[in-house]
Amino acid sequence: MNTGSDERSEVGSAAEPAAAAQDEQGLGSKAPKFIKRRRALHLSWQVGVFIVGLAVVVGGIIMLPLPGPGWVVIFCGMAIWATEFVWAQLVLRWTKRKVTEAAQRALDPKVRRRNIILTSVGLVIIGVLLGIYVWKFGIVMPWKIDE
Repeated sequence: MNTGSDERSEVGSAAEPAAAAQDEQGLGSKAPKFIKRRRALHLSWQVGVFIVGLAVVVGGIIMLPLPGPGWVVIFCGMAIWATEFVWAQLVLRWTKRKVTEAAQRALDPKVRRRNIILTSVGLVIIGVLLGIYVWKFGIVMPWKIDE
């Protein structure tokens, strides 16, 4: 019985360095090998990737106050940068980890119950304020229906 548990712990400990090596292996440029071989070509490739990623990120920032999927576009620009730059890869990993943690926290029954209660109270307050406004001022249509 102990041998089975020993085997499982050895397999688990052997898998951890492999996962860490795979994570470290994933960092770096994803440019084709023929581009990586020539320094000038690789540098121009990185400049091009940076400019395209910057354009996408700026477009996402512009979409934040305007209609459009601003955050999605910003993360797409970061993903473009992550094909070449280690710092962008690390930022994306950190962001994915934080989003996963937030999603897990949001699915917690206590947090869900609190959010439902706060939303309900907020909707009741908005309804009461809207009712008071309509009672005090009535409903005035922005167009003239009488004509």
